[in-house]
Amino acid sequence: MSIKSDKWIRRMAEQHGMIEPFEPGQVRQNGNGERLISYGTSSYGYDVRCASEFKIFTNVHSATVDPKTFDENSFVDVEGDSCIIPPNSFALARTVEYFRIPRSVLTICLGKSTYARCGIIVNVTPLEPEWEGHVTLEFSNTTNLPAKIYAHEGVAQMLFFESDEVCDVSYADRGGKYQGQRGVTLPRA
Repeated sequence: MSIKSDKWIRRMAEQHGMIEPFEPGQVRQNGNGERLISYGTSSYGYDVRCASEFKIFTNVHSATVDPKTFDENSFVDVEGDSCIIPPNSFALARTVEYFRIPRSVLTICLGKSTYARCGIIVNVTPLEPEWEGHVTLEFSNTTNLPAKIYAHEGVAQMLFFESDEVCDVSYADRGGKYQGQRGVTLPRA
């Protein structure tokens, strides 16, 4: 198994639609010259952006957090250029980018240091071979202060690992429950 370089990422995105929309370089400022948290292709990964739709966790209804029967009322929907996450809480969002993972590839996501250094942790499970969709992002605010997340800017980096052999059973073969997801996707039992 080997980690894939910027050349491989560009080729897979441009020829096979692995990442859409795709940014072949590293974007660090917008059209007005304002600094952004970078996104796009890096040396050995791809920095994804957060879309402008957020689901902020709230426990107004004193619900139990249960992954088998998750209560959608535990979230407040917010749309905008940023999202404020309450102290010691979390929010869900999605990537701007839509992914189509090749059958021989496993993709791991790690949070960007800009957020990690502020106590904001980005959590994403691995993208398995032949999974496709928008990636649902979970932002945990580990601080006792409100935390801000920016839409349309970099939030996490995807690393692509290609195996020497193709897997016997892919995510698509299993009919995975999150296959083809669009938008922010809540837990499914």
